[in-house]
Amino acid sequence: MKVLILAAGYGTRLQKDIENDPEQEYKHLLDVPKPLVPVGGECLISRWMRNIWTDKDIKGQTDCEINISKVYVVTNHHYVEKFSIWAKQWPGVEVVDDGTLTNETRLGAVADINLCLDKFQIDDDVLVIGGDTLFYKDFDLRNFLKEFYTRNLSSLGGTLVTCYHCKDSDTKKSGIVELDNENKVVAFLEKPDPTTTSSRWACPCFYVLSRKASQLIPQFLKEKTNAPLKEKDAPGHFIKYLQEKVPVYAVPLKSGRFDIGNLQSYIECDQYFTADSSS
Repeated sequence: MKVLILAAGYGTRLQKDIENDPEQEYKHLLDVPKPLVPVGGECLISRWMRNIWTDKDIKGQTDCEINISKVYVVTNHHYVEKFSIWAKQWPGVEVVDDGTLTNETRLGAVADINLCLDKFQIDDDVLVIGGDTLFYKDFDLRNFLKEFYTRNLSSLGGTLVTCYHCKDSDTKKSGIVELDNENKVVAFLEKPDPTTTSSRWACPCFYVLSRKASQLIPQFLKEKTNAPLKEKDAPGHFIKYLQEKVPVYAVPLKSGRFDIGNLQSYIECDQYFTADSSS
């Protein structure tokens, strides 16, 4: 299995909040990409790396060994040097430059996944992680990856996603999945009005794509050639595409997740992990 961390965003909302903060308490975060912001004493992406390397060799319930052999971090040209410096402390990490310099010219998350898969000719199951996301401390990566193989999704060409309960008012901010009794995704709605679905299962950017599922990305992008960038940027659009072609299952999270989109969400995430570190 390979791991692909999406880190090519420009964090425009967070940067604007920092610039407009009257106290200027967080000015040290100006021009720091979201995956590298300090959270509870260490940068966000390093928290993922500790989790990944701890669980890089996992014996699943199906007697199938899950070996994480490589981690790719896809970033943009503006931030590539910062990530390259960070990566020196993590052997086995490859930093990939998507060549963009501005938020307006970004490729989009799905195109960045495709860039990495194509560049390194990856023919393997891939764990895709949004670089601005962290889960609460009760999340168990080991159990999540076991679920992928227990359901035989690698052989079936399927995909495993996560989901958590959100408020009615948050459906317009998230991809929402509708599940059957076995937690199979039967529908995916991108930022729906709460009146259009009874589901409150929000689906963050954290997926295991089987090699067959990831091979469908070029066709997805071809079909979206003339679509607005947001349809190629939000990876949920690809999950919706997959759900109609291959089996997609969800693992409900006991707690939610932290999505560092603005300054307030960053502060809440930092406080949570700072308290956890001191307890």
